[in-house]
Amino acid sequence: MNTGLQPNGEAPISSTSKGVTPGVDGLDWSPPRPLSIEEIPKIVNDFRLAARNAIEAGFDGVEIHGANGYLIDQFMKDQVNDRTDEYGGSLENRCRFALEIVEAVVSEIGAERVGMRLSPYASYMETGDSNPEALGLYMAKALDKFKLLYLHVIEPRMIQLTDKSETQHSLLSMRRAFEGTFIAAGGYDRDEGNKAVAANYADLVAFGRLFLANPDLPKRFELNAL
Repeated sequence: MNTGLQPNGEAPISSTSKGVTPGVDGLDWSPPRPLSIEEIPKIVNDFRLAARNAIEAGFDGVEIHGANGYLIDQFMKDQVNDRTDEYGGSLENRCRFALEIVEAVVSEIGAERVGMRLSPYASYMETGDSNPEALGLYMAKALDKFKLLYLHVIEPRMIQLTDKSETQHSLLSMRRAFEGTFIAAGGYDRDEGNKAVAANYADLVAFGRLFLANPDLPKRFELNAL
């Protein structure tokens, strides 16, 4: 985020004051400022209000975005989060912000209307973690206690947005820890998606860029015409 896009030219908020390396993703990013302990409850409440507004606007539910280098992800990942208070340091502390948001949203609109998206293995915009498997498993177990409608996770092979490569990691530990609907995403094509569901690796497979580029994707899959 750049200060030119912020209200009154303020610094963007984060878990840290560390900025992204200049030139990453072809842009110069403004250094953020870390949220203070006193500010965090307000941000949590903003998520709660957003969920309530979505339901009142007619949406069936909401997906909490805890992936892709956005604010929640910045708190969870130890490459970014260098805090020394109760929201930093240990895995439990780094996940505290995310789980407080989940609790607030679930309390407001009900767990049956809430899903969450995670990318523990991804390092987009320099948001990586030293132990992504532990992070993913911890969050899967914690989210299962809330009985969320679904958990939506980006494949370990998708380290960067356009990079699909072989990896020794998988989502199986998270899949087994979360009893609700489990959605896998990340560079799938038609056949890969069918195989993942058939093998019980996931209940559903999500398609992002492929769907955006092909609004008739279900028909194309039906005809095997992509």
